[in-house]
Amino acid sequence: MTMRRFFLTVASVALAIILIVMLIKFGKVDLRLTLQQLRSVSLMAFSKILFLNALLIYLSTEKWRSIDAAWRRPSDSVPPRTTSYALTSVGLAIGLILPVQVAMSTARTLGTCIHGRALKRGTAGTLLEQGFDVYMVGFLAVASGITWYGHGGARMWAICASASIVLALLAVEPSVRIMRWLAARLKAPASGPFHRIFDSARALQHSGILNAALARRLVVLSALRTGVVVLMSIQTAGAVGLHIPFWQMAAAVPLVSVVTIVAVTPGGIGLNDLAGAGALDLFGTPFATGAQWVLANRILLTVSYLLIAACAAIVLGLGKSAQRGAGDMRKWNAR
Repeated sequence: MTMRRFFLTVASVALAIILIVMLIKFGKVDLRLTLQQLRSVSLMAFSKILFLNALLIYLSTEKWRSIDAAWRRPSDSVPPRTTSYALTSVGLAIGLILPVQVAMSTARTLGTCIHGRALKRGTAGTLLEQGFDVYMVGFLAVASGITWYGHGGARMWAICASASIVLALLAVEPSVRIMRWLAARLKAPASGPFHRIFDSARALQHSGILNAALARRLVVLSALRTGVVVLMSIQTAGAVGLHIPFWQMAAAVPLVSVVTIVAVTPGGIGLNDLAGAGALDLFGTPFATGAQWVLANRILLTVSYLLIAACAAIVLGLGKSAQRGAGDMRKWNAR
């Protein structure tokens, strides 16, 4: 690690701590009460959080697999669904301390090394998958902004959010056509560091990625993923005895998701939490309630991410062991 990177890391961690302290101070959070609330979370409530988290990972996995299926070559092997799920869950767990884009890309790239073209299928595939999440929450963030500006409530949010999803789907085909047109007209320089990048961009028009049907599927999966995030957020609030109206949580989540793109603290710690409490405050939930929720939410989700990642890794490891055992048995029988 270079000295510059070391100082940036220290500054990032320090900023995260400062932001958490600010959240606790301005939100007047009673840490003792928060710990009591976390201890009182029932097994049923936590099981629901685990289920929704597992569903969230499944949707992310399906998006990545859909992209991978569109541009892998016939000679590339296909990672089993269990492997893809395990890599996604491990990536999200690592994302607790690293930017989620970096964490997911790293886990998937390392996990697809044996399947061919790991950098493209793991890193580029993840960035494209995450890009559709950004695309969807961008439309929903506009709906949130309109609702806030118009001093609206649940009905206005529902109408604006529904219109945003429809517009996002309608914009897919024109966007794909524009990208195909641009890719066909890109002229790569004869040499230099950008030659390969331009060649890759032009090659997109001959791949299955620039496909309207695939893009619509990814937009729908991203919309479903956002919905699951909202449900999970409502569930974590209820688990610690906090009441936050559903529409206010649904309106706040896209705004927080936009903030997560700016990765200036490890895992978005502090920044995402302040954004969550602030966004809820915009729509009528007191900042103190929002601050109490974001801290409990982070702890509950951290535990659930680690549990799911551990279980997925164990299942994957057992599967690999069983495959090796079956292979050894076949070799023994062949003798």
